[in-house]
Amino acid sequence: MDTLTCLYLPLFLALYVLTHRFLHKVQNLPPSPLPTLPLIGHFPLLKKPFHRTLTKLSDRYSPILLLRFGSRRVFLVASPSAAEECFTKNDIVFANGPRLLAEKYLGYNYTSINWAPYGDHWWNLHRISFLEILSSHRVQMFSSIWVDEVQTLIQQLFRTCTENQDRTMDLKSAFFELTFNATMRMIAGKRYYGKNVTEIDEAKWFQEIGAESTRLGAESNIGDFLPFMSRLGFKGTEKKLIALHDKRKRFMQDLIEGHRRMGADGTSPSTGVRKKTLIEILLSLHETEPELYSDETIRSLMLVLYLAGFETSAGTMKWAMSLLLNNLEVLKKAQTKIDNRVGHNCLINETDLAKLPFLHYIINETLRLYLVVPLLLPHESSEECTVGGFLIPGGTMLLVNLWAIQNDPKIWVDPTKFKPERFEGVEGARDGFKLMPFGSGKRGCPGEGLAMLQIRDK
Repeated sequence: MDTLTCLYLPLFLALYVLTHRFLHKVQNLPPSPLPTLPLIGHFPLLKKPFHRTLTKLSDRYSPILLLRFGSRRVFLVASPSAAEECFTKNDIVFANGPRLLAEKYLGYNYTSINWAPYGDHWWNLHRISFLEILSSHRVQMFSSIWVDEVQTLIQQLFRTCTENQDRTMDLKSAFFELTFNATMRMIAGKRYYGKNVTEIDEAKWFQEIGAESTRLGAESNIGDFLPFMSRLGFKGTEKKLIALHDKRKRFMQDLIEGHRRMGADGTSPSTGVRKKTLIEILLSLHETEPELYSDETIRSLMLVLYLAGFETSAGTMKWAMSLLLNNLEVLKKAQTKIDNRVGHNCLINETDLAKLPFLHYIINETLRLYLVVPLLLPHESSEECTVGGFLIPGGTMLLVNLWAIQNDPKIWVDPTKFKPERFEGVEGARDGFKLMPFGSGKRGCPGEGLAMLQIRDK
């Protein structure tokens, strides 16, 4: 490096930082950590796990920050008041999601309910979800499936304990299989794990697709933030996403065609057995509104339900069991309340749950401490708006650090302790904007009711 380069490079960087800081203040943008480097922005500050790194940044600078991830502006929120402004006053402004590569291929080119832009198509998907898939009527209609799967798990646990008292059981896998089987029985009337799996090859194929979806979903595509990387030929993730999309499309379409062969009323011609599934329900609606209930719409809705329906519930059950086993006084209190209400030789039913509020407190406290998704799914501002008195430019990605909010010692007394009693008097799985594990606003999770039923029933 020659003398002139050594002289001018520090001057250029200093001028860049000062100019950036000056424009930041003039435009009334939220605080931003220094330095914001050319091209890469704040990427050097990020370390895994990201939600904890972002929490440290919020603690150090401000609960609302404007970051730069490569070419993208990112508005980071870590306070209930700022989250409330985003999801109430500015709810429609933040009703879109950012255009990310994974969502392009796995979200049917941004047309699935999670990633469709706010508008008529999104409203139609939302209406279908609430009326035909996730309504209280539908949830209750499929409740017998969840009861059956829970009983299967209990029998498996009982056999394991009686046959060999020294043998251990992997509850994480057991909860995963339980919620996976129940979700797929709702969608297609089939089990893919454990006993009574009739179509082995199909089950193995779907298990592989599920594992690949989880693995690729955890990967980040650098081209989403540094577009020049894609132009330089770094397209390995994109090729994997295209291949996975094709596999998932073929699998779900095969399920749809199988239901078509069973007949319009869901009855198999060969066995005469009626299989009332969500695919069958949507296909019956296709007869009257083919454009609204197209095969692509049915595939995308079922894939969203499959991905969101089992993983969150299984993860929450795993952590709830772990917390109870490590806090025996809470476990004993829950057992006593159940025994007093239900007795020693009966399973809890839906009517019992309404009179066992302590179980709801346990679920809420588990959801507070161990979020399956510590950062809410990203939103993006469709136009300029203000939050906390600061200007948020249009096209800015919104990240709500829910982990930071739900573990903030300024909001929660003893935030690291498992104290279900703190939720006495709180209805549902939400406490204002301090506790919102299913998100909020127009992009809040439509499957909250189903998820809570799954977790409570276990």
